[in-house]
Amino acid sequence: MEQLSSRTIYTNPWMRLREDTIRRSDGSVGIYAVVDKVDWAMVIPFDGEGFHLVEQYRYPLGARCWEFPAGTPPPGTAPSPVELAHNELREETGLRADRMTLLGTLATAPASSNQRGHCFLATGLTPGEPQREPEEQDMRTAWFSRARFEAMILRGEITASHAVAAYGLLLMHERGLSTP
Repeated sequence: MEQLSSRTIYTNPWMRLREDTIRRSDGSVGIYAVVDKVDWAMVIPFDGEGFHLVEQYRYPLGARCWEFPAGTPPPGTAPSPVELAHNELREETGLRADRMTLLGTLATAPASSNQRGHCFLATGLTPGEPQREPEEQDMRTAWFSRARFEAMILRGEITASHAVAAYGLLLMHERGLSTP
């Protein structure tokens, strides 16, 4: 596809919605809506036996959800993915990690957004106090054994696609498969 023009439909500090006029490979002209968002980082805090998860209210779903700690940088900042991962882990759980290993990168919604997520394994964990943002004040954190975590996925208690995909990256990493 070839972009012929682009116009911003909506913007706020966290995202921009644009409408592009495009030319398809057959020569026909159409429109494509794209959500521009900054990249995020997700952290799998693993102590060798289980995981530290966070639970928070997800407004679009109208429900509380268990997930791995994750987030985007504050508007106007541009930390590296690993710096963002350390920040999110500390902010949401209070944990500090001696080691942060990149497991892989995921496309958030490739049909509608340019946003990507960088998934990390955090090990060598040290506890501390969370430093949550105002939107995260109702967040809880808890430790789950690997068996319980997997059962929660199978029962539909963990439905965040990024968390399930990040866990898949962890399983491949544990089998010795790694990203290039």
